[in-house]
Amino acid sequence: MPTPASTPPTEPLSLSMPPFREISPTELAASMAAGTAPRVIDIREPHERAICRIAGSDFLPLSEVRAWWPDLDPGEPIVFQCHHGRRSQSLCYALAAQGFTALANLTGGIEAWRVEVEPGMAGY
Repeated sequence: MPTPASTPPTEPLSLSMPPFREISPTELAASMAAGTAPRVIDIREPHERAICRIAGSDFLPLSEVRAWWPDLDPGEPIVFQCHHGRRSQSLCYALAAQGFTALANLTGGIEAWRVEVEPGMAGY
């Protein structure tokens, strides 16, 4: 009987692309400066947003997602942002599964934004 390690896969491994885009802080900053940026939604919690924020971003805390996500337009271009990009990435996966088609995750979150775009911003 073959062991799992010696059994050849029946299908090739697939490294599919996520159903949303990753956007770098510098790319988002450039689109904001050009006036072509998508809607930016900060999903951190109020105590995090009190420390620092991206100017012009909307605030919809992830802890209240069940209340606000049904009001979003599934076709509207939106960049979600959190502290390091993990919560916003998870949200992008969840919303893409609900039919959202124009999502992006801010790679590295506001921490990467602070390092790459706004070095004077408070960090945490």
